[in-house]
Amino acid sequence: MASTLDRLRALARQPEGILTRPVPACPGWTLKELFGHLGSIERWAAEIVVSGKFIDEPAPPATGAVTWFLEGADAFLGTMSALDPEEPCWNFGPPPRKAGFWRRRQAHEHAVHLIDACQASALAVPSFAADFMLDGIDEILTMFTPRQLRLGRMPEPEGAVTFRVPGARSWKLGQGAAEASITAPLAGMYLGLWGRSNLAETALIEGDKALAVRVLQGPLTP
Repeated sequence: MASTLDRLRALARQPEGILTRPVPACPGWTLKELFGHLGSIERWAAEIVVSGKFIDEPAPPATGAVTWFLEGADAFLGTMSALDPEEPCWNFGPPPRKAGFWRRRQAHEHAVHLIDACQASALAVPSFAADFMLDGIDEILTMFTPRQLRLGRMPEPEGAVTFRVPGARSWKLGQGAAEASITAPLAGMYLGLWGRSNLAETALIEGDKALAVRVLQGPLTP
């Protein structure tokens, strides 16, 4: 997480003209709003880890959000580095609820928003380690998507769909035998499930394509 946060801090120090550019995957946000969101989410996660309890997420300041993000980054990283992953702690994942959830969650939160910041800055999309991206795909398909279904934010799939990363592993969403499969290379699956690329257009879809596309529309994540 430290290297990702270092890159984000470097991008937060770009000229004003770049910081006012829109973030393609986050309609209505400029880079300034993106960094304000990160400053907010970092303080929220760090305070939850310290207290072990739910707190309301703080709102970013109306002005100076980029500076606010930069000012809080070291404290956030220190908290994430020092946490005991086995310590009981509130989170929105499945039981048992432990502090280690936040280290994983914030690693992917920052990775996805680094992708956003690079796209908004007209820079190449960063690459991540294979095991990290596999973990991010697993987080979406075994934690976020079931939560979306449980909260009624996504319609229950009419049939099961398999997600495959060749040479790595597969995941099944839905009950019973799979009626469709979605196959994509590792980076493509990671970006696509987070809505940073269009899997409906880029993935190999076999079986009931209409079902697969409906599932991809989700929303699979908040």
